[in-house]
Amino acid sequence: MRELGIFLFLAGLVAMLAPLLLPANFRFPLLDWINNWGPTTAWLIRGGAVVLGLVLWLRFRNQE
Repeated sequence: MRELGIFLFLAGLVAMLAPLLLPANFRFPLLDWINNWGPTTAWLIRGGAVVLGLVLWLRFRNQE
C-alpha cells in the first residue's frame, strides 16, 4: 500500500504541474480524460490523487 500511495502522490503532482509547466498545445493522452470532466472537476481529481496518495503513504510508511 505504501508503494501505491507514493505512486498516487507522484502521479497527482505530475498531473497538477503538467498543465502549468508544459506548453499550451501539449497534450498528455493519459491525463486527457480528466479534462473532459471540466476544469473544476479535473483539479479535484488531481488534488484527490495527491491527498489519497499522501494518506496511504503516511498510514503504511512503517510497514514493510
